[in-house]
Amino acid sequence: MTSTKRRNTWQKDAVRHALGEAIGFVSAQQLHLVLQNHGSTIGLATVYRALGELAEAGDADSLQSKEGEWLYRACTTSHHHHLICRDCGKTVEIEAKKLEAWADQVAEEHGFSAPSHTIEIFGKCSDCAKSPLA
Repeated sequence: MTSTKRRNTWQKDAVRHALGEAIGFVSAQQLHLVLQNHGSTIGLATVYRALGELAEAGDADSLQSKEGEWLYRACTTSHHHHLICRDCGKTVEIEAKKLEAWADQVAEEHGFSAPSHTIEIFGKCSDCAKSPLA
């Protein structure tokens, strides 16, 4: 497998900046709308491509919504997991050392080596749980 270095463009920088300003996970369409509202001429296909490259490089997290849409969030590059509010999208990065040990143990028990994983825990944040509409 060869590694290709992706070049940095003003479009990718704009997407990275807009993603960093977003709260929680957002879709490419939502990010594109924000960019357009700030006068950007970046096309939707370019936003999708930039988000994919940022996720591939570890500069963004991605997850698939229950509707099947890919959502993105600016993120730290260290290995971690997420708690995600299914109502408002609030996201908290968490470390889970017990999960790491469990994943290693399960992989070993089944004859697998070098396990990797992604874990997203969905629930309601305290603000949404207090909401009268909850």
